[in-house]
Amino acid sequence: MSANLATAAPARFDWNPKVLGALTLALVFLCGAVIGALAMDFGVHPKQGTATLETLQGKGKAATFARLQKELDLTPAQSQQVESTLNDFWQYYRTVLTDCKQRLEQSLTPAQKAKFERLLQEPPK
Repeated sequence: MSANLATAAPARFDWNPKVLGALTLALVFLCGAVIGALAMDFGVHPKQGTATLETLQGKGKAATFARLQKELDLTPAQSQQVESTLNDFWQYYRTVLTDCKQRLEQSLTPAQKAKFERLLQEPPK
């Protein structure tokens, strides 16, 4: 009887399809957000002169908010909610970019870090 137990295959863990689907969806969403943030920061969209990220965010946020207010004819309460949501988005975006940059820099040598900083300052080719 002990011989049968020794040759028996180990129990296999079966994932619940709903849990696996939710995890897959979350992973795809997070990867898309990070790739999109990287693409925005590393030159997929043309930069305007030597504007810093903070300058672009400030103009982008204000312009987006003004356009939404005008085009959607937002009430004051809606305007407050939309502005809060945009502020949350910009903070999230900035956090993702900062985290990604720090993680990238951890992989680089000091010489590569200096070159990386210069590349970030150059306009895209």
